Amino acid sequence: MALALDEAKAALAQDEIPIGAVVVANGQVIGRGHNLTETLHDVTAHAEMQAITAAEEWMNGKYLTGCALYVTVEPCVMCAGAIGWSQLGRLVYGASDEKRGFQRFAPQALHPKTVVVSGVLEAECGQLMKDFFKKKR
Repeated sequence: MALALDEAKAALAQDEIPIGAVVVANGQVIGRGHNLTETLHDVTAHAEMQAITAAEEWMNGKYLTGCALYVTVEPCVMCAGAIGWSQLGRLVYGASDEKRGFQRFAPQALHPKTVVVSGVLEAECGQLMKDFFKKKR
């Protein structure tokens, strides 16, 4: 999760919403990303999407069954769909997102075998978001 936080800080440095993600396989980072929605003018350029795309490229395939995705904030419905379609084996996230998170809108979006762990470094992940939006308002 510390590496995902580093990605979130990279997003913050670009004035992007500070969410970061990494995909790990056998203890090795094979994909990483942070929000690029403003930079790319693309509403789908979420951290999870960037990390999943990079990992699939590294794996030379579309399935990430034996991999884990670490992301600083609970994925949205779109990202949960991508997590489900890529068949990620494990999803680990920091802060919950009660307004936009998949648990509220699509709790069944993930692959049935995906293990979900929440609340990892939750305070640190959540504080980045709070500080970002406090400055914006």
